[in-house]
Amino acid sequence: MLTVPGLCWLCGMPLMLSQWGICSSCTRAMKVREKVCPLCGLPAARDDMLCGRCLQKPPPWQRLIAVSRYAPPLSPLVQQFKFLPRPEMARALARLLLLAVLNARRSGNWQRPDLILSVPLHARRQWRRGFNQSDLLCRALTHWLQCPYASVALRRVRATPVQHQLNARLRKQNLKNAFHLELPVAGLHIVVVDDVVTTGSTVAEITRLLLRSGAATVQVWCLCRTL
Repeated sequence: MLTVPGLCWLCGMPLMLSQWGICSSCTRAMKVREKVCPLCGLPAARDDMLCGRCLQKPPPWQRLIAVSRYAPPLSPLVQQFKFLPRPEMARALARLLLLAVLNARRSGNWQRPDLILSVPLHARRQWRRGFNQSDLLCRALTHWLQCPYASVALRRVRATPVQHQLNARLRKQNLKNAFHLELPVAGLHIVVVDDVVTTGSTVAEITRLLLRSGAATVQVWCLCRTL
């Protein structure tokens, strides 16, 4: 799907602010409408209490914020962003994530981050793609939220198979010792930004690394959460 300046990427209606790419009606339609657990982001009976899964075996992070589940209308835009590729879409997609974060802040139980980190790609994969989609999202968010962003804090030291081709068990094994932390994080409240969280294996591995290094808390922010 191609995008046209001045028209909404989804419905084709004229935009009041063409740089955002997505009209206000489509933006509202993307909000998570199902009740989801504030910790894992998966379906739950209530959205203000932890789900049964997290009560028994919580993920290592302290909060997950997503724009929507991994489904239309947002999932095709994320696919375009990464695989066409269309890095110019980053600012508009980051704005959707910003709106989700601001909404979560209004609902309480929100910790302002001391540092924003992107999920790194291995150098070879980033060279082939030409950019890291998480890095582009972070660059917009750090400007709007006035929070520091350390683009070099995390480094992917092993070139691993593509995650979406693996099952949950293999994803976890695939990521063991795949990341290296380059900066001190002791005592910091940290946000890890990714485009899509599927099983959570990638952000869980990074979160454990950060917590072992002394981080106070870790939140995960993403465009889509696979339900």
